[in-house]
Amino acid sequence: MTDTQKNRMATRFALACNRAAFTKAAAAFAVTAYVGAVSTQAFAQAPNPPQGIPAPKPAPKSRDGAVDAPRGPAATGAMQTPPTPFIPDPHRNLPLSIFATFDDKQKAQAAKISTYLSSLQTLIGNFVQVGPDGSKTKGQFFIQKPGKVRFEYESPNPIAIVADGSMVAVRDRNLSTQDLYPLSQTPLRYLLSDRIDLMKDTNVVSVTADDLFVSVTIEERQLLTGTSRLMLMVGAKDGQLKQWTVTDPQGYDTTVAVYNLDTSRKIDPGMFKIDMSEKTFPPG
Repeated sequence: MTDTQKNRMATRFALACNRAAFTKAAAAFAVTAYVGAVSTQAFAQAPNPPQGIPAPKPAPKSRDGAVDAPRGPAATGAMQTPPTPFIPDPHRNLPLSIFATFDDKQKAQAAKISTYLSSLQTLIGNFVQVGPDGSKTKGQFFIQKPGKVRFEYESPNPIAIVADGSMVAVRDRNLSTQDLYPLSQTPLRYLLSDRIDLMKDTNVVSVTADDLFVSVTIEERQLLTGTSRLMLMVGAKDGQLKQWTVTDPQGYDTTVAVYNLDTSRKIDPGMFKIDMSEKTFPPG
């Protein structure tokens, strides 16, 4: 058996055991957790990874390809420095019941976030991603609603994630291969929906606020795969998207903090094209 076949078999096993959300009965949030694991693994396996970043735990290896997206300042004003992501307490307690109740203030806070997310049509920015082991990667993202997004990780990480409105491709530039997943089965659908009402369209289990953030946690429970959560955080003062954290069924968190946000720049539609000529591995 070749190394490629071994890697593919190992990935299939990991997806079946820990990322079953790629199947029709799967939890909706695992693709983001998988993307975090894939990017972390690729980053750690780079020939000369930056010093000071801990080696991550083994994760499914991606087999995807992509062309480089145009680079440049994401914001029209002064560039911001990368933020320090807020890492949620891994022992944080959330309601055990899926039938959570909220007061009028919490409902109003969730409605405000829903209105903000619905108002976004295009969004460009930078991101810092923190994996479950604390390792960090950075990159740039492009969103065009409805349903289109591109995440580009900085070199030497070869990963790119592209959604074209119906499918999500996880690409590896080094291997010129990609994995495809239905957009409807990923947490990206919440960020990419043309309009969304969090209280009506999702299972909100927590709404909290402090001086820095307003946070909404969405939960999905699956009989076979367990519980997955997505926590969205916006600024308490400016109401802008700050970060999200995905918790997979095993309890591992992947946090993505965003900055240099720009809603005014036009985006080349070609950035969201999925090249079907690449070697493709469908889910399953």
